[in-house]
Amino acid sequence: MDLLGIPISRLKREETLEKVKQFLSEPAWHRIATVNPEFLVLAERDDVFRQALLDADLCVADGFGVVLAGWFFGEFVTRFPGADLLDEILKIADEKKLSVYLAIRKDGLSSDEEIKSVLLQKYPNLIIDGMELDIKVGHTSYVIPHTSNIVFCNFGAPDQELFLESLRNNPGSIRLAMGVGGSFDYLTGKQKRAPKILRALGLEWLWRFILQPKRFKRIWNAVVIFLLLVFLSWQKSKKRL
Repeated sequence: MDLLGIPISRLKREETLEKVKQFLSEPAWHRIATVNPEFLVLAERDDVFRQALLDADLCVADGFGVVLAGWFFGEFVTRFPGADLLDEILKIADEKKLSVYLAIRKDGLSSDEEIKSVLLQKYPNLIIDGMELDIKVGHTSYVIPHTSNIVFCNFGAPDQELFLESLRNNPGSIRLAMGVGGSFDYLTGKQKRAPKILRALGLEWLWRFILQPKRFKRIWNAVVIFLLLVFLSWQKSKKRL
């Protein structure tokens, strides 16, 4: 599905995981972007970030707003939140004993040692490397060890997508890269994830606003501005018919 110019996968969860396994079986670079409404609003304003989304090998719907937007255009999109997809990829990596590199935001809530510790408790067969990186240094200033098969980055948008895309021309043994936003903080307990009922109802944004009122601008963009952009895009598509 094309949404505001970005191709969003219509694969179901099981099919997405099969695609992940395919990516990991191929000796080639692949990147997954977990796209939420905030990403799409930002892509409307930032051409460099938009191109980074277009360059991704798979854009998965992360956020109920993306599913809702699909309804506007008469298309069904399966939501696969980034935190859930991260967990499934880690399970696969644990089973296959793959090497995972963590590109961790230096000023983030969770330290590299905290993240590594909780991951190894849950996935004891993982081979984990990684370090805390200063995103202010620049997206192309770091080199990921060529022994890593998977790279996860928690810089947040747009930095994580730009950083990961900068690795494409010199990937070494990396087969899969994905930005994970705040998912590591859920694993370490530094952030509470919305209750399942709110996630099912598409009200995670409300949960975040209750916990962090200072996120008002981001939530405004992800809810109000996004739906306005989708409505305008839908109107244009109607006029072309």
